[in-house]
Amino acid sequence: MENQQEQELTQEELAERKEQMLSFYVESLPYLEAQVKYETLLLQIDEARFKRSSIQMQYAMMLQSQKEQPAGADFDIDKETKSDQDKSKNE
Repeated sequence: MENQQEQELTQEELAERKEQMLSFYVESLPYLEAQVKYETLLLQIDEARFKRSSIQMQYAMMLQSQKEQPAGADFDIDKETKSDQDKSKNE
């Protein structure tokens, strides 16, 4: 039924409808531009929050792994311990 109604429009009525649509879109642009700016700023905030929380999680995991290491675990494996040095001197 809507197609029939559109077909019955005269050239003047069709031109008037097109002008109304164009006017509506032109008038809506400031609102859409404001929405784009708003959404873009929200995205930037979300990205910053994500980065900050990721860094905090990495830092917490680093601290946790340091707490889990035994007290003498900070020496280099390639270096000899004192008792190993004493044994080699006695031989």
